[in-house]
Order: sequence, then C-alpha cells, then structure tokens
Amino acid sequence: MTWIDDPEFTGDHPFGPQTLPYGVIDEGVAVRVGGQALPLRPIASSFGGRLAELVSADSLDPLLAADRPLWSELRARLLELVTATRAPQGAALAPLASARLPFTVGDYVDFYSSRHHAENVGKIFRPDGAALLPNYTHLPVGYHGRAGTVVVSGTDVVRPKGQRKGDHGPVFGPSVRLDIEAEVGFVCGGPVTGEVSISAAADHVFGVVLVNDWSARDIQAWEYQPLGPFLAKSFATSVGAWITPLEALSRARVAPPTPPNPLLPYLVEDTDWGLDLALRVSWNDTIVSDPPFASMAWTFAQQLAHMTVNGATVRPGDLFASGTVSGPDKYQRGSFLELSWGGKEPIELKDGSKRTFLEDGDTVVITATAPGEDGAVVGLSEVAGTVRPAA
Repeated sequence: MTWIDDPEFTGDHPFGPQTLPYGVIDEGVAVRVGGQALPLRPIASSFGGRLAELVSADSLDPLLAADRPLWSELRARLLELVTATRAPQGAALAPLASARLPFTVGDYVDFYSSRHHAENVGKIFRPDGAALLPNYTHLPVGYHGRAGTVVVSGTDVVRPKGQRKGDHGPVFGPSVRLDIEAEVGFVCGGPVTGEVSISAAADHVFGVVLVNDWSARDIQAWEYQPLGPFLAKSFATSVGAWITPLEALSRARVAPPTPPNPLLPYLVEDTDWGLDLALRVSWNDTIVSDPPFASMAWTFAQQLAHMTVNGATVRPGDLFASGTVSGPDKYQRGSFLELSWGGKEPIELKDGSKRTFLEDGDTVVITATAPGEDGAVVGLSEVAGTVRPAA
C-alpha cells in the first residue's frame, strides 16, 4: 500500500515503482508514477545534501553530470519515498502533460545495429548488390546526427523538403516517402572522458529513451552515396519525455546474437548488455509492428566503446541511438520502408485506408516494455509525433 493514489502505479503496469523514469515538467525535475508525475523540488528536504540540489534543478543536466553512485543513491531513496504509506512533506502529484525535453542534448550519434534492418534496406536500395556490406559484422556502423533537431515526444513533425531523384535529374520539393525508424536511445552521463571501455560503459549511460528517427527515404536514396545520411535525417528526431534509468532494466539483460566472426578485443563484452525490450509501433491507432530489441547485432556497450575508441569524448547529455529495431519477421519491422517493402506492399490501417509512407495528419506512437523483478513490467515512455504539411 502506497500513498500514491494512481491505479497504474503497480508492478503489473509499466510505470509502477519498478520503473521511476525521470523527466522535467513545469514544476522542475520529476519522476513518472503511473499516469502522473511527482515533482521533486517540493520534497527536496526528504533527500538531503547533494541529492537535494540535483532534484531541485530546472533540468536533468546536473543529475546527468553526477555519477553512478549518486544515481543509485537517488533511485534507492526515491523508491523508499514512493512506496511509503505516508507522503513526504510537500508532495503533490502533477499531470504529465507539461513534460518537455528533459536535458540539453549534446552530440547525437545514430547507429545501424539491427542486422535484419540492414539486410532489408540493402535489398531494397541495392537490389543488384550485396544486402550487407563487408564491414557490418566487424563494427557498429553509425553516423553523427543533428542534436539541434532532437525534439520531445508530442512535437509535430513538419514534412521536410529536399532533392530527390527524378526522371531527368533531381527535383526539389516536399518528401513523398516520409518514414519512421523505431529506435532505442541511450542518454549519457558521468564525468567527461574519452575512450570508454566495454566494462565502463554502464558508468556513462544514465538511462534509456525511445526514439523515432524520422526519415525522408526519397531524399535519402538520392543523397546518401557516398557519405551517408544528411538532410534525409537531420530535420527531426523525436525522443520520449521520460528517461528510464539503466538500473531499472537489470532483469532485462540478455546475451546478444553471436557474431559470425571474431570481434576485435575492444568490442568483446565481459558481460552481456543485450536488452530484452519489446517495442510496439502504432500508425493512426493501428498496431503495425512489434520490433524485438533483443535481436540487435550490437549492444549499447559496444556502440559506446566504438564511438569513443578514437579518443572522441562522451559528455553528460550526449545521446546515441540504436538504429532501426527490426526482427526477422515482417510484423517485426521497425520502419515503413521495410513494412511496405519500398512502397510495393501497402499497409492497411483499421479505418480501411492504405499506406506505404506517411501522409500529412498521420500520427505514429512507439511504446516499449521490458521484464522486471518478480514478474513486474518496466516501461519506456512513449514517443509520439504527428506529421504536418511542408512549410
């Protein structure tokens, strides 16, 4: 029995006491409790010392700049407070509606870590070539994205404009093949450093968010060779408003798929950092895909190790994403490019309409859950967005 009066604040709901994701609302730093938020500034005196300063901030930036021991201490104290029978002095629940981007996004890196997705895209974009390029099984392929266009869940996405291939050379205009990519993102924290080893990766990842890396496939197909994604990806990347702490996923850890070749030593894991996350993609309230994150070829620890092995720094607020999550079956594909197989196989929505790519007014919502202790369900907060016409 807890003082929090919310029917969704139980272990069999995604945002019970087993999850406690962090976010920022009008009242400042908060944790999500069921379908509500608990602002932490009014109860800062219940934490004391350094923790009181961290929970009294206007964003999660100071908390991200702390370290793993402080994150663990805060989570343990929060769990005590939210499961108590009596509310701490000053506690008052608030709506989730005012949630905003909870941290300052530093560098943004997007990976390409689903072998199933990479093979599908290779077959669609390069039908006469190899589906998988030779480097794929030796390193986590990735690219640097645009941090300035990372937006919080619920933000409308304006259809981008750019060049695409025409019958007689390039044409310019709004993308006609606007797509989504269902991904998992990792929010960095801890001391600024370079070259993070596999064994130290967890000390530099504060938590996990869902990501929708919106993609203009027609622009991408024209521009991506030889240097990769550019305008087709940089117009918008949506992230969930609430960051699930990495510690909440301790029961979701699994072994990643065995690579087909030996890895270089810096990419060999000393412990398994695959995560058993079950994603779900809804298109205008129609469930169209259930991508499994456990099938990803590369883990976040390997991604972070590779991202910094050249000496590049990792800083609090840096964000890196997994790349599209896709499984081996059609209903597990995490992009509409794959689901419609390049536009050749329309998807029927429950209102009877058919889609290959996004139309203006379409809404996409991505959710995810993971197993917790004693049968509990751990949640990753939804990432949602609605497409608006090109400016």
